[in-house]
Formats: sequence, C-alpha cells, structure tokens
Amino acid sequence: MNKEDKMEITVGSVYKITSLGARDSVIETEGTFKGFISIGVDETGLLMELSSNHGEKVGSIRIVPLHVILLIDILESKENEKKDDDKGMAHYVG
Repeated sequence: MNKEDKMEITVGSVYKITSLGARDSVIETEGTFKGFISIGVDETGLLMELSSNHGEKVGSIRIVPLHVILLIDILESKENEKKDDDKGMAHYVG
C-alpha cells in the first residue's frame, strides 16, 4: 500500500466486529456496514446490517459505539465511491 492508498471503512463492505459487552464478555457483530450515526452529543457509532450468522436477527440494524470496538475483521471489502464535489462548478477568487 503506498502513501496515497488509505484504508477506510466503506459502505457495503462486510465486517466482523468484536466489541466490549457486559463485564468480561465480548459481543461479535457480523454484517454489512451501512454508515455512521451520531449517538447523543459527542459519540459516534457504526450502523451494521446483521448477517445470517445472527439467526432470526438477520437484516436487523445494530449500532456499535466506536468507544467499545476492540477489533474489526474485514470479510469483504467494497471500493469507496469518491464523490466529485467540484463537477460543473466554476470557482471565482476576487
């Protein structure tokens, strides 16, 4: 990977997330990343659509707060769709 390539969590990619649970337990979340969400004033979480490994919860959306994430396994990676913010816009500096 060169300096211009950087890893990002991308919408549509499949991840397995291990996060802190109650007391000495961990929670495993496997599914498709759908985006980020604000939780309260200053906390952010990952929106995950649960995979078939979660039984009858398949397709449900789980919010995983960033501060409890221990590790993220990349199971299937999607390209990040870069948006061209400048297309069709003229710039004027005066």
